[in-house]
Amino acid sequence: MARLPVPIIVTITGEGGSGGALAIAVGDHINMLENSIYSVISPEGCASILWRDAGKAELAAEALRITAKDLTELGIVDEIVAEPEGGAHSDHEAAAQLLEPVLVRALDELSVRSVPELLESRYAKFRRMGQLAAALTV
Repeated sequence: MARLPVPIIVTITGEGGSGGALAIAVGDHINMLENSIYSVISPEGCASILWRDAGKAELAAEALRITAKDLTELGIVDEIVAEPEGGAHSDHEAAAQLLEPVLVRALDELSVRSVPELLESRYAKFRRMGQLAAALTV
């Protein structure tokens, strides 16, 4: 997927996690609905491994920094998308209307890049992930 010669725009809705989270991270532009969470492991799984107690999931969630706000600050997510009152799951049509201009804008911005520029930018973005010091100084 990282070598596809077309723009990749990803939107995280609900909960993104486990191995699939790595594939999502390859996107050129990563959106995240404001109430979604995204991590390579669930808070319960993390708590079970670290403390042998899934009951410490809330503590694990804080440490994992899985919210849209956290992940935007870390440079993993590019844009937070607002949700309708009550959440995206309560009004799919309104959620789609809020997401549409974000998708159009991202596609417009990415479409002007040459294929080599797109691939290099994608690779560099993916390689920066996990460099905490760099993310916190942005």
